[in-house]
Amino acid sequence: MKNLVELLRLMRPYQWVKNAFVFTGLLFGHAWHDPHLVAQVIVVFIAFCLVSSAIYTINDIVDLEQDKQHPKKSRRPLASGQVSVSAAVMLATVLGTLGLSLAYFAAPAVLAILVAYALMNVAYSLRFKHVVILDVFIIATGFMLRILAGTLGVGIPPSQWLLLCGLMVTLFLGFTKRRAEIIALTEDKTAHRKVLEHYSPVLLDKMIGITAAGLIMSYSLYTMNADTIRIHGTANLIYTVPFVMYGVFRYIYLLHHQSRGGDPSHDLVRDPHLLIVVGAWLITTMLLIA
Repeated sequence: MKNLVELLRLMRPYQWVKNAFVFTGLLFGHAWHDPHLVAQVIVVFIAFCLVSSAIYTINDIVDLEQDKQHPKKSRRPLASGQVSVSAAVMLATVLGTLGLSLAYFAAPAVLAILVAYALMNVAYSLRFKHVVILDVFIIATGFMLRILAGTLGVGIPPSQWLLLCGLMVTLFLGFTKRRAEIIALTEDKTAHRKVLEHYSPVLLDKMIGITAAGLIMSYSLYTMNADTIRIHGTANLIYTVPFVMYGVFRYIYLLHHQSRGGDPSHDLVRDPHLLIVVGAWLITTMLLIA
């Protein structure tokens, strides 16, 4: 039983909330009334959960020695010795096979996108996570592929404004993650992640500021866009912008004053302000466009 719990921890199910990006098309494409499309996107979500867990497992195998030196990651199943490398390899193989099979069942286009996602993340784990700035753009691209899988992959035309907004929010989260890692690893930041030697707090703060402004502006312009108003039948989405602004400012506050920002999935669940504002944004948006 203990081994099963450790294998589940290795899969990082709390990270599956990131895969909710695949539902963007259902919400903003007014496709929630189509049972077939809803079922397709749910299958896409499960496929991404399985494959992303396989990628996390592979990443933990690659980063085993570095994780042993990290103050928090040393408690992970592999780094702590609770799960063997051979068991982790088998788990990643099973998860990847199941996830790709489900993707093909959803749609061939989804399979192609998920294969691209998997290959990109393997390349990231082996090489590109050591390349400054490109490492964050690859993380952001992973989120963009989730959006495309839930839109183009199942036949829902994606909004260009939402794609831009999605890029900005994921770049913002990526740079805040690097900033949080620098704060956490004050003694020897390169012992865990070599790319951190190329980042500095000042540089990251500038990038965070730029992407935060880009996120707020792109979402604001989306709510006022003529096509958005025509598709949703309302010009009132502009009133959801304060929720987005509050969420961004709250996240920056958590980064600088509560040493968070390293894991958006954990921060969303642990901080009541973020949880409430995201819930309020989602409910208000659904009420306006339903």
